[in-house]
Amino acid sequence: MNPGLTTELVRVGIILLLAGLVGHALHVGFLLMFLVMAISYARHLLALYRMRQWVNQEPLQDDFPEVGGSLWADVFYRIFQMKRQEQRVRQRLENVLERARTSIDALEEAVILIDGRGNLEWWNPSATNLLGLKELDRNHPVTNFLRDPRFVEYFRAGDYREPLSLPSVMDPQRHLQYEITRFGENDRLIICWDVTVLRNLEKMRKEFVANVSHELRTPLTVFRGYLETMAEGSHDMPPRWVKAVGQMQAQAQRMAHIVNDLLTLSRLESSPEKGREVVIDVPAMLQEIRMDALVYGADKSQTIHLKIDPQLKLFAISEDIRSAFMNLVTNAVKYSPADGEITLRWWRDFGGAYFMVEDQGIGIDTHHMPRLTERFYRIDVSRSKRLGGTGLGLAIVKHVLINHDAELSVESELGKGSMFMVHFKTERVRVQESLAVPEADDDSLLEDLP
Repeated sequence: MNPGLTTELVRVGIILLLAGLVGHALHVGFLLMFLVMAISYARHLLALYRMRQWVNQEPLQDDFPEVGGSLWADVFYRIFQMKRQEQRVRQRLENVLERARTSIDALEEAVILIDGRGNLEWWNPSATNLLGLKELDRNHPVTNFLRDPRFVEYFRAGDYREPLSLPSVMDPQRHLQYEITRFGENDRLIICWDVTVLRNLEKMRKEFVANVSHELRTPLTVFRGYLETMAEGSHDMPPRWVKAVGQMQAQAQRMAHIVNDLLTLSRLESSPEKGREVVIDVPAMLQEIRMDALVYGADKSQTIHLKIDPQLKLFAISEDIRSAFMNLVTNAVKYSPADGEITLRWWRDFGGAYFMVEDQGIGIDTHHMPRLTERFYRIDVSRSKRLGGTGLGLAIVKHVLINHDAELSVESELGKGSMFMVHFKTERVRVQESLAVPEADDDSLLEDLP
């Protein structure tokens, strides 16, 4: 038992005993005991009142109120210890928060807190400089301020895996990039920074690549022409020169492929050419691609299966879709063994249209997957050069699909093969409404062409 409580109980007991004895002698025992109890109760009420006044002081004073009895002194001391500890913890938290706020205020990036209702709650000075936020905007919806339809759609969709880049609301010549993170009860943190310099550098890079590629095309054509002329008269050359000319022709051809791919990639990275979109007869296109692939890999004696929905067409840019599909099929031919089997599928379901290339090739290790669509990225440099690859094929596929709001997914296992699948949204599908819609794993409505 608490020593202070024991002392208090002993003292009250002794006072009541003395009051009883004195009262009995004076024949007023109960009255005297009642008065003693009332005085003791009033004393405790006074101590409680003083404790309340003392606890409510900010900051808490070190000196305790004058109260009688060790019980209340002990209570005051314990409360003092707890309050002192609370003040220390609060001070540490305030220091951390102040340092965090100072750090955030010093950032060049705009940092904005959005509450669960989508209203502006807090922002740092950079948000004022980049976006022009004012105190009057506080507690108002962020979409009232950032009204660009692309931002409104991005904010409401809730898919924040990729950042969003938009012209600045204050200066259209500047470009800002937005990233949104959810936390708490549907609260959101928006981080925005100026990417104008990066965009300008990227624009310069694209223009440089396009200009260099154009400039290289003419001398390459002349060079290849002279090499062809020399090759035609190779019977008059020494044997060592015949071999040298052949190697130069091969390298010139490879360089021409790289230049053409760079020009294609440069065109794709520019604004999408919506005016060139037409309804594509994809089944007919895939039959042509299949025949071209068989010719390309004629020395391998591979089998290419074609399973297609003959009525399924696509609204897109024909040249670009053919380039993307041909790159995927050519890769399958390159990296599949002789006498191997390759399957091309073209089908639809209620989610849209799908094109799949499945092979029995060498497969791809998982750590290569994130970089497959990078320019000039090769899994095996020596093999790629031997097979004539430029390292730009999947980069072209990526940009074609970006321009068509499509997605590429890849599954692969070393030694067993790979599966590349392209998904087009329903808006691009063109098909007779009266036909049944096959499921993704249902081949009953697909034609299997030899």
